[in-house]
Amino acid sequence: MSSIQAVRFGAIIIGDEILSGKRQDAHLSKLISLLSERGLSLSWAEYLGDERPQIVATLKRTMASNDAVFCFGGIGATPDDQTRQAAAEASGLPISRHPGAVAEIEARFGESAYPKRVLMADFPLHANLIPNPVNRVPGFSLAQHYFMPGFPEMAWPMTEWILDTHYRHLFHQHTLHESSILVFDAGESQLLDLMGEITSRYPAIKLSSLPRLDQRRTIELGVRGSKADTGQAMQHIQAALDSMGYPWQTAGVA
Repeated sequence: MSSIQAVRFGAIIIGDEILSGKRQDAHLSKLISLLSERGLSLSWAEYLGDERPQIVATLKRTMASNDAVFCFGGIGATPDDQTRQAAAEASGLPISRHPGAVAEIEARFGESAYPKRVLMADFPLHANLIPNPVNRVPGFSLAQHYFMPGFPEMAWPMTEWILDTHYRHLFHQHTLHESSILVFDAGESQLLDLMGEITSRYPAIKLSSLPRLDQRRTIELGVRGSKADTGQAMQHIQAALDSMGYPWQTAGVA
């Protein structure tokens, strides 16, 4: 597990409309922002279509980890919404009508909750509710996975509630620093040995190499981690580049 962050956070974004291009995903960038505001970071993300076998297989794999996973989309009651059923199958639990979810839906829609809207209260057995401040149709959580609708205006305040309710103890435990330089006249192949040496000597940092399509051959080389580690790693990189004869300049420090 990373020494920078005690819990890994992941995202699963579900919907054929995202993969077909009918809608542009906005969840990934927003989740990164919400985590960053709290001193946390996203470790991974996956996009899936509304295909139950694929969703089940993915959830079985991620539920076997200790990751906290934010799942957006597919919890409605229409035939293309497969996420509630997939979560139940992945966890080996039956679908059950959640009394608390029924109460929320009845409070919002009254008699018109029946016979269709109440289907959105059918969750895997033992699931916990995630309150929805927009229309009171809740999401649910199971095995540190948090299932929310695909609508951003609903999902984003629900995500904030999850973070503030369940992960506040992790906020701002580690201040991450980033430092990067522009290296000129070198290709990544010339710097591979140096990059390998840096990642071996400073295992707690994350190193990035981003070639630029400029007129001059340029690579943005960056490190991210604690202030002490990034400072030492960057000094090491700069000294090595000087000895190799590659010019460089500071790109940015955060």
